[in-house]
Amino acid sequence: MVEQKQVVRSKRIQRRTGKTFHVATRLLPQRIRHPTYVLYGFFRIADEVVDAEDTAPPAGQRAELDRLRAAALGEEPTDDPVLEAFAEVCDRNGIRDEDVHSFVDAMASDIDTDRYETYADLEAYMDGSAAAVGRMMTAIMDLDPEIEAEALPYATKLGEAFQMTNFLRDVREDVVERDRIYLPLETLRRHGVSEGQLLELEFDEGIAAAIREEMTRTERLYEEGVAGIKYLPEDCQLAVLLAAVLYVDHHRLIRNRGYDTVSATPELSFARKLSLLVRTRWKWQWNRDPEAVFYDMCTDFEPSRDRRHGHGPHGAGVPQTD
Repeated sequence: MVEQKQVVRSKRIQRRTGKTFHVATRLLPQRIRHPTYVLYGFFRIADEVVDAEDTAPPAGQRAELDRLRAAALGEEPTDDPVLEAFAEVCDRNGIRDEDVHSFVDAMASDIDTDRYETYADLEAYMDGSAAAVGRMMTAIMDLDPEIEAEALPYATKLGEAFQMTNFLRDVREDVVERDRIYLPLETLRRHGVSEGQLLELEFDEGIAAAIREEMTRTERLYEEGVAGIKYLPEDCQLAVLLAAVLYVDHHRLIRNRGYDTVSATPELSFARKLSLLVRTRWKWQWNRDPEAVFYDMCTDFEPSRDRRHGHGPHGAGVPQTD
């Protein structure tokens, strides 16, 4: 059984490094909230192996990730309470070894891959770094197998949407702190932007257009992902819905900046997060349709043509608010 001290340490990691997700996690029932803290704690520990400023040489990073992988899979003993708890959560909730491998492999790819030629290349990376996370979250919610099979494709899309929002928001941070460019290079070239220009943080209309294009793609991912929240346990739906509302609200900030995330990194204020929490929860009391509440909350969201005409990706109408 996962011990309280393991949960506390994991929660502390999430509060420090994932403030937006932490707000939504607080709304989960305890049976899901505590394993979520543990999952996130593991994700951050692995991520920091390759992102920390005092990181080891590549060979040392790979060795450390292999150690984390073995501990996470329960193949090697560990004295780290988060890793120990993660292995237990995986075993108890039937989290697939393949998803653990996919996640750690994605972290390992960050050691020597800092550019992505196409969106397909980036999507392959996100299958481990984001989609696998969505699948693990679905696993700890303990759905009936048939419902889980329905929910998994949506969880994958929502996980990708969250990560794409992070990439769009953190363009400057990724360049300055990690010498990484997550915007597909083909998208940049399509708008006349060179890799060197982005590395020099020279914002112009070309970069704005590239970010706008990828934001439109990301919002289609939100449309697909939010449509699957209805498959989750009723007492988990609000938390996942709020996470989507909070993450996509960064798009409002980015639009307000003229798509400039090169000069500075936009961040939601605590007051804004609290406002979104209160309003989303209030609307949820009156309407338990996750899609309807999402679009009601996200008035700056630019829906696809099908949704503007009231049709979702699977033919279901979604109420729109002007």
